[in-house]
Amino acid sequence: MALALRLARAIDATNALIGRLAAWLVLAAVVISAGNALSRRMFSLSSNAWLEVQWYLFGAVFLLGASWTLRRNEHVRIDILASRFSKGARDRLDLVGHALFLIPFALVHVVLAVPFFLLSWRTGEMSANAGGLPLWPAKLLVLVGFAMLLAQGVSEFVKRLAIVTGRLADEADETVPHPATRREP
Repeated sequence: MALALRLARAIDATNALIGRLAAWLVLAAVVISAGNALSRRMFSLSSNAWLEVQWYLFGAVFLLGASWTLRRNEHVRIDILASRFSKGARDRLDLVGHALFLIPFALVHVVLAVPFFLLSWRTGEMSANAGGLPLWPAKLLVLVGFAMLLAQGVSEFVKRLAIVTGRLADEADETVPHPATRREP
């Protein structure tokens, strides 16, 4: 279990670094979008490549940020039900959810994304738009994003298993109510 926990910490650190870097892509997308809009309005200049870069960046933010979101426990979940359970029951629910849903879901997407990306790479697939970009970087993002999500799912499973079996102290602060259970004044 000690080796698995060390691996989980390495996955957490890697996904946190990539997630923080991916968050900066939002700024890049905004700057490109604003620049493209200004050049179109002021100079009647536009390019499909700039529009496609925007959706590449948008996709990258979500695909590369999903694992970081999972790590931070800020992902969408069934809090309306889980918030009524004890902390131990929520940990067991997470353990089962990761094992039966998240890990298989991410694994299937990784397996399916490999040929999806490789075919695009080998054929030099390009956007159908005039002046468009190659499509393989976007397809690589799908593969990398789901691989990171799979790794984070394994990390979360290992940590929950260690918590449920008493091998790891839970870092969650139970004195702070979960956002789903907070009452607004």
